[in-house]
Amino acid sequence: MNDFDDTSEKTRVTDSVAIKPTESEQDVLVQIYPPGPNMGRKHVLTGRFITLGRDPSSDIVVGSDSVSRRHARLSREPGGDRLITDLQSTNGSYVNEQQIIAEVLTNGDQVKIGDTIFKYLVGSDVETAYHEEIYKMTIIDGLTQAFNKRYFLEALEREMSRAQRYGRPLSILMFDIDHFKRVNDTSGHLAGDHVLQALGRLISTRARREEIFARYGGEEFVILLPETPNDGAMELAEQLRKRVASYTFVFEGEEIPITVSIGVATVSTEDITENEFVRRVDEKLYLAKAEGRNCVRG
Repeated sequence: MNDFDDTSEKTRVTDSVAIKPTESEQDVLVQIYPPGPNMGRKHVLTGRFITLGRDPSSDIVVGSDSVSRRHARLSREPGGDRLITDLQSTNGSYVNEQQIIAEVLTNGDQVKIGDTIFKYLVGSDVETAYHEEIYKMTIIDGLTQAFNKRYFLEALEREMSRAQRYGRPLSILMFDIDHFKRVNDTSGHLAGDHVLQALGRLISTRARREEIFARYGGEEFVILLPETPNDGAMELAEQLRKRVASYTFVFEGEEIPITVSIGVATVSTEDITENEFVRRVDEKLYLAKAEGRNCVRG
């Protein structure tokens, strides 16, 4: 992923008269991925036609090699809808992870061009929605929509204190995608992004409210399981391993076989640090990978 310079994006607001969905509404694009100086940047959509691309003449310039020089166009339709149209870009344009030729945007849609993801916000209180999105960026990974590492570590500190105080078990699953570098090398980084997104969605549908599912870094994920003993954590890990192995990951018509290796560790009243707990589960993950991958070790 590329972190962009502050000068790599701009929004032109002087080339056309501002047009709003209604008298009381406005619409914006907010960059939510990748991390870097432009994450959180808000582009107010004030023109009837707005171009997105790598070319400096674009209204919204995205300085990434995965973005075409003329990548996509936003237009205001006669009925007031905001339409996004792909301009025959090399890597395609996506709305909510689905490749599109042209698509009407609705509030909350995610727009992906190359490796850059925007969130579309429209309504009478866009400013409030924008600040809520900024807060989410401090705890949510923009690509996978799982919690981020920072949020996980804060939750781990809190839950370890509770486990030690009340003598209740606390477990961690740590897993990563087997041979993920091979996916990037053979199918491309955008395919790798798609796999991470799909995996995040697949695991999120299984995680319960009290569990913390987070992207720990790269292709590595963790699940924090309060009041879960080791045998329960091992059972869940095996269920997840099978679920991933049986799922069909497809990017641009190409099936990509994916498996995960999972490590499991559990503590209760033990007086250890958060770092030591994470080191233990990391060792179990390493063992799973060393013993052939696509397995669980605890």
